[in-house]
Amino acid sequence: MTSAIDSALAYLSNRSNIAFIRVQWVDLTNTVRFRVLPRPYFSKLLEKAKSTGDDKAASISLSVVTLGIVGLSVVDGFCCVGELPYVFDLASLKSCGDEFGNGYAPRHASVLGWFREKTPSISKPFEVTLCPRSLLASIEEDAKNTSKVEFLVGFESEFILLKPGLNGEHTPVNDHPWSAGAAFRTGSAESRVLEEIVDALSVAGIEVLQYHSEGAPGQYEVVTGPLPPLRAADALVYTRETIYNVANKHGLRATFAPRLFKDSAGSGAHCHFSVHDVKEVPIEANPQNKITKDAIVSFGDPPNPVEITLNEASFLSNLLDNLSSLSLLTMPTSASYSRMQDGIWSGGTYVCWGFEHRETPIRLCNPRSQAPSSDIHKSRNFELKMLDGTANPYVALSGLLGLGLQGIQLKKPLARKPIQGRQSAADMTPFERGAYGRGTSRSHPNGQAIQATEQPERLPLTLAEAQANFESNEPLKDALGADFVRGYLAVNKALNATLQRRVSNDGGVVHHFEDDDDLLLQMF
Repeated sequence: MTSAIDSALAYLSNRSNIAFIRVQWVDLTNTVRFRVLPRPYFSKLLEKAKSTGDDKAASISLSVVTLGIVGLSVVDGFCCVGELPYVFDLASLKSCGDEFGNGYAPRHASVLGWFREKTPSISKPFEVTLCPRSLLASIEEDAKNTSKVEFLVGFESEFILLKPGLNGEHTPVNDHPWSAGAAFRTGSAESRVLEEIVDALSVAGIEVLQYHSEGAPGQYEVVTGPLPPLRAADALVYTRETIYNVANKHGLRATFAPRLFKDSAGSGAHCHFSVHDVKEVPIEANPQNKITKDAIVSFGDPPNPVEITLNEASFLSNLLDNLSSLSLLTMPTSASYSRMQDGIWSGGTYVCWGFEHRETPIRLCNPRSQAPSSDIHKSRNFELKMLDGTANPYVALSGLLGLGLQGIQLKKPLARKPIQGRQSAADMTPFERGAYGRGTSRSHPNGQAIQATEQPERLPLTLAEAQANFESNEPLKDALGADFVRGYLAVNKALNATLQRRVSNDGGVVHHFEDDDDLLLQMF
């Protein structure tokens, strides 16, 4: 911890513009919360931790109910008695701008952390069960230590820019086609916003691969580069805060709400991920990206089949088998299920995967690349499309990677064939879809794919179905812990009850929302 403290103090000493530190956390409703510490007090906490050797001195105290609040209500099963130290993860310290005024809050820095028990015991370990960052970090560490695999993750952040309209409603800043030049006219507010977003992310050291306009009115996308899972989730939180704040600076509202318009596409948070063997030759030292193991699974006919490693196949197998239960973690609101539909490039509603197929919930990108690498455009990687901006990224990645890691540990064979043609699962007959369903589980047959024998399942079409699937799923309870599953489900039900409740001005209600979308826009 001392070296981390020294690095943090040195980081601050080189940035005289920083006067405040936002101590941030993301709760189970995906709300970004923070306490602001003046720089002198933050530095004082670091110095105290350094002198005493007590990591928890570099922390603030928060109520134990912190992860169980929806609005101003305490979720059933949580209480407000006691406190938890929120210990700074100083590796996450980032400036929110620079001395030249670039960034979304040039006088601020942000830092994330870990919820810890104040007095650990045999019944209460040091880690807090419901801490999303701790959960993801433990899965990442477990993968490396027990299965010798690592993951890289990158995100596509889709959002809509709204401007104030008549009578207080918000309307899209424009109505442009996909990737159209009209979306970036010189001097327009939206053009300035996108440029400032990219500049701010660059100041923070977050790699932006590209940005462009999307298909819905006022919709844009920012694509950030691959990182290890925890740092990728941290970068996504920072990216969203940047987008919100830069838009606000220019009098606009940015929203990641899953779907605002019934006659156009919704907004997703598509996740690209790749699986790497720790024992592989480092990517930088192996420019040909050749696989260092002979263990592969082949799809397609010689002489040019698509090949993936056994670890990739096992990861994918368990993920697909539990995809309909994972959806509550990746699509946690009712609005999420209006986005994930057939025929609108959102991934469709059938459990399947495909080669470069945008109507499958899991798409294999660059399928004929020889191996995964750190270059998201040149390497083989998978894209999870059933993820949107209402999901907590730490929770979503914990579910995704936790299930995949289970598959690797079980050496689970991949029975489901990829969809390789133009047809989507929704357009197939039941007989045709049968070729892409679940097969009989058995050990890897020398790298050959197993023939599927069942119809592919449908993903949940409603939130209630997703909640029921999640609650009954044993692999997720094993991957995340039964206590986490119970706590997350309770918070999720409370959140959606709040989103769906249309309150009136009667009965002393303080806040009035005309419809569900008003509150959704305020939160996301």
